[in-house]
Parts: sequence; structure tokens; C-alpha cells
Amino acid sequence: MNDEMLTLERFEEASEIVKQVTLETKLIYSDFYSRQTGNKVYLKPENMQFTGAYKVRGAYYKMSTLSQEELSKGIITASAGNHAQGVAYAAKCFGVKATIVMPTTTPLIKVNRTKSYGAEVVLHGDVYDEACARAYELADEHGYTFIHPFDDLAVATGQGTIAMEIVKELPTVDYILVPIGGGGLATGVSTLAKLLNPKIKVIGVEPAGAACMKESLKNKKVTTLPSVNTIADGTAVKTPGEKLFSHIQENLDDIITVEDQELVVSFLDMVENHKMVVENSGLLTVAALRQLDVKNKKVVSILSGGNMDVITMSSVVQQGLILRDRIFTVSALLPDKPGELSRIADVIAKQNGNVIKLEHNQFVSINRNAAVELRITIEAFGTEHKEEIMASLEEGGYKPKLVRTNI
Repeated sequence: MNDEMLTLERFEEASEIVKQVTLETKLIYSDFYSRQTGNKVYLKPENMQFTGAYKVRGAYYKMSTLSQEELSKGIITASAGNHAQGVAYAAKCFGVKATIVMPTTTPLIKVNRTKSYGAEVVLHGDVYDEACARAYELADEHGYTFIHPFDDLAVATGQGTIAMEIVKELPTVDYILVPIGGGGLATGVSTLAKLLNPKIKVIGVEPAGAACMKESLKNKKVTTLPSVNTIADGTAVKTPGEKLFSHIQENLDDIITVEDQELVVSFLDMVENHKMVVENSGLLTVAALRQLDVKNKKVVSILSGGNMDVITMSSVVQQGLILRDRIFTVSALLPDKPGELSRIADVIAKQNGNVIKLEHNQFVSINRNAAVELRITIEAFGTEHKEEIMASLEEGGYKPKLVRTNI
């Protein structure tokens, strides 16, 4: 069956079948990113799917190709979260048992949602690859039918239905940016895009700390990274798909890598400008827009998912505010006498800075009359405003120094 996949006929079939489990995710024109990049940027919001990600497409289409005997054995897979929910939801629709092996580092929201669709969850290993090895063991032990999260041409065909929707809605699209973990989504999207219009450029985007596909393309063979380190947990994969690799080589035009801190500020941009929660892996394609060296092109960024737990969200927001100079901490020395705290607060207030935390250390010097240290965490409008506040403190004689911010 897999040999027949990734053809236009199969993509058309899959496009009809996945409509049974997907919501319509129409393109959103982004005035914010368009102004930033000089292109016409559109977002494909797969984070708005019922399961919070595109993965249900590949899982459901794959199950539609299985025999009744294969389904009745029960389904098993390994996933960092989104494929897990896709398989669990698809299995529920088909009325079959699903077992999902997830890394122990998987965000709680993904674990709980996977369980909510009736799947049994087994937590194993620190990264996807270790969870996958355990899933294969359980499949052998119990006779389950294994559905690979990406290295399966039927799964990739299901994921590629996104390209069909993009091209139908925006026939003159020039560039499609697609996140890469193991490569299933990139394989499906790039293959179908080229079938529909060979002029469309498809660019893969990987986290810099888990760029297994870029390394594999460079080596011209599937390559396993020694380790991965990224906040984009959905794309933290050490080895890309073996069955997919030739299709990626043929159809993907380029790969961009993105540092974690770019994902952090992209999260803020997305929340503030589009009022959408997009998980770190889903933000890869918007973070990559700044590296796309083109102008006046129609560009679609695929937002692959939006499953992010509240604790992670809180941490990302805080780090984003710090990286954007919206929150910063300054250390200043001042005499330990009445009125000094009020005077320095007045300097900050005159520059419209908002003090959100104070730490007073009287023991920084033996001579307290000469100096005590005050650490002030301040909310600002951005880099320019921060510099204005620092300059005012300097003029006031406080000799301010920037220090690490701990909120």
C-alpha cells in the first residue's frame, strides 16, 4: 500500500477522507508579518484543529488504509504529543484500542488530552527516539499494529492534504514554510505542492538544536544526531524518516534553522498580534520568515500545532518579555539614608518606567552610609525606553548596571 502513496490520486483521496475529522483552517493574512518582511504572509492555522494540531490528518488517513484485521489488533504509536492525540482521536473514530508511548518530558496537556480520547498512555524515555523503541517492543509483545508518527508514506500523504487546501485557497502561492521534526509533514506538503505546481518553493524549518534533516541532507544520507536540545518538543527528533528521505531530497527546496530564543519572541508576537496560542514547533515557520531572503512574494507559514501547557506558556511569556527588553533588572548603589528609595523611584517614574520588584541589600559594603545595593526590576515599552531609563539613572548618579532578571 505504501508504494502507491504520494501520488496525486492518493493525495486527492486523502483530502476527501480527512475532511471527516478536520476543521476548516482557512488562511489568515498577517498584516504584522507582511509589514516586517516585505512579503504577503499568510498563516495556515493548524493549531486550530480539534486535536490542536495537523497530525490527525495522517493518523486518520493511515487507519483508513488498514485492514479490519490490522485495526482489530489495536493500534500503537510513539509521539511527543500531537501525533499521539491524532492517533488516539482517529482510533476512537474507528472504534479500536490505542496505546501511545510518550517521552517522560511530554507537556502535561498533551498527555491528558491523549488520555481523554480513550488511549492508554505509557511514559518512557527522555526523547521521542527512546519512546519509539519502547513502542516497537510493545508492538512485538502484544501484536499491536504500529503507526509511525512520520516515517510512513500513508501518514505523509495524509499530512500533505494541507498543501491541497493551501493551493486551492491561494493558487498563486510562491513559498510554503513547513516545520520539520521527522519529516512526514514536509514530505507530504513538498511532494504535493510540486505535483500541483512545480514553481512553488517549499522550505523546511528545523530548530537549531535538533536539525537532523539538515544534517542528513548535507551528508546525503539519513543521519542520527548524537543529542537534541530545543524547546520545540514536537520537533525534537534525532533521526529523520528513512522512507521519506528520497522524497525530501527531491522536493524540498531548502532548510532554515531557528534558535530557541527566536521561538520565544515569536510566541509573544503571535499572541499580541494574532491572539493565537501556537506551540514552539508551530512557531518555527514564523520565526523563519526573517531569514527568507525574498520580497513581494506570497508566503504561507504552516502553524503546525497549539498544544502548550500553561506552565510552559508562562515561562515563554516571561522570557519573551525579557528578550524584548520589556522587563529588565538594574543594580544601583545608593546611600543608606531616608528618602533615597523615594528619589530613585521618582527618577524611574518620570521616565514612565513601572517598578515590579525591589531587592534591597544592605550588606554589599562594609560602610552602609557609602552604599547599599538596590536591584530594581522594571517594566518598559522596549529597548529604546529601557535605554532612556538607564540614562536617567546615570544622570541621577546611581551608576546603574544591568543584571540577570529573575521574575
